[in-house]
Amino acid sequence: MKLWEKGGTTDSRVQAFTIGRDPQYDLRLAEYDVLGSLAHARMLHECGLLSENAWTAVAKGLHAVHTSVKDGSFRIEDGVEDVHSQIEMQLIRSAGEAGKQIHTARSRNDQVLVDVKLFLRDAIRAVVDGTVKLAQILLDCSDRYAEAKIPGYTHGQAAMPSSFGQWFAAHAESLAEDLITLHAAYRIADRNPLGSAAGYGTAFPIDRDRTTELLGFESMHVNAIDAQLSRGKSERIAAQAFASVAATLARFAADVCMYASGNYAFLRLREEITTGSSIMPHKRNPDVFELIRARCNRMQSVPNDIAIILTNLPSGYHRDLQIIKELLFPALDDLQECLDIAAYAVDFLVVENGVLDDPRYRDVFSVDAIQQRVQAGIPFRDAYREIAEELRNGSFTVPAAPQSTHVGSPGNLGNERIRRMLDDERNRFPFHRRDEAFHRLLSTAE
Repeated sequence: MKLWEKGGTTDSRVQAFTIGRDPQYDLRLAEYDVLGSLAHARMLHECGLLSENAWTAVAKGLHAVHTSVKDGSFRIEDGVEDVHSQIEMQLIRSAGEAGKQIHTARSRNDQVLVDVKLFLRDAIRAVVDGTVKLAQILLDCSDRYAEAKIPGYTHGQAAMPSSFGQWFAAHAESLAEDLITLHAAYRIADRNPLGSAAGYGTAFPIDRDRTTELLGFESMHVNAIDAQLSRGKSERIAAQAFASVAATLARFAADVCMYASGNYAFLRLREEITTGSSIMPHKRNPDVFELIRARCNRMQSVPNDIAIILTNLPSGYHRDLQIIKELLFPALDDLQECLDIAAYAVDFLVVENGVLDDPRYRDVFSVDAIQQRVQAGIPFRDAYREIAEELRNGSFTVPAAPQSTHVGSPGNLGNERIRRMLDDERNRFPFHRRDEAFHRLLSTAE
């Protein structure tokens, strides 16, 4: 079945090529297609375009489909083009003539649009939850290892004293910042395109504000053409937000791999999360973090891949947009898996104490030595030159390390501020509006 069938025939090879992988990826949109259809049908009924009996039959049929989606029994049958065709076909089977009215004042274009928007809202929510969970774990590690000193690096060279407390907290704060980009992506996804039809509106007297309310959207795309232009744009912006989280995660994983290597030995990976070598019995490999790094780095290409598909597309719908799902959905799965395994694996990191006691890191205390002389009244530039000369002639000795006091330094991590930022950014997402709207909408179909 195809929603556009008119009695003619299309070559079977052409059909297979144009359908592509839609049946595979469309299963992920099934629940949202039901919800969008339910909101559309209720609006049609309230506008006098769907009778009471027809609305009752359609609502009952859509609720049955929703139940099959949730229990995992929903399938796209052989010969059915996509999820939209499958659901309409099942609705006609159960609701009869009433099911044939569901597409009144709607195109498959705005039907797909609303499915994708609803999907993106929940996808972003899942990433937000995973990001917050990992950030909280990193902050707990920061508190636990606040006194475990390590060198900080610039240009790949040991530079100044740092700590594992500072290192863990830095990545947690970066994840909190990533919530800002996720919130921006959520707001773009949180706009209702339903009612734009094929991109130019409809002659039927529909109420687009009503479907906006029924689906828990913050607002609607006012202009019908703009609603169509949001296809691809919404996915690209979401992919950019996902890539931001992935970039933070990749850098954290890269540090873990480096710090766990024999040349650094700042931390160890417990045996449970390492793999071995087939020839070298001493090897314990950080494959988990290497794969996190690789998969998250690969995520950086997805926004650009989507942007390339959109390049030079005129206004309106084009079939090019179909393959965006093939880029975004697997990348989203990768990110969620990486967030989950990272949160799990952090507990298997063993931090080494006394790293800075090694003489090779003596020079990282040079700035502390300058600071002490400045506090004794020597101008900074003079103190800098004195210490530089001592480093050159080998007379430099490590001073009694002063405790840093400014916020964000190893001696004053400011983790409670980061926790507040994390909570504040998480609370900006209006997930409750979505939940309440869906609950009300589904209750009308029971």
